[in-house]
Amino acid sequence: MTGSRLALLALLPVLALAPLVALARYLWSILANPGKAWRIAVGFDQLVNVAANGHEDETISSRAARARDGGRRWGCLLCRLLDALDPGHCDKSRGT
Repeated sequence: MTGSRLALLALLPVLALAPLVALARYLWSILANPGKAWRIAVGFDQLVNVAANGHEDETISSRAARARDGGRRWGCLLCRLLDALDPGHCDKSRGT
């Protein structure tokens, strides 16, 4: 195992704790600072996108919009669901 793999393994306890801290701060921010709560939610969104082999600076919604525009079924389905909750969500997330 290389040194970089050992370093990644050493980060495991911090990475396991980070979502719990972020969720606690998210819940507090809903009451105290909704703007921060939205930024935390976007951070989780980007995290899940990266875990699904997406770009780290992109949300699932913007990725789904690009997939939808390319005719990919999963993008069409996800955008339809998100747009039912927030009309135009995928297009807004993409910046158009």
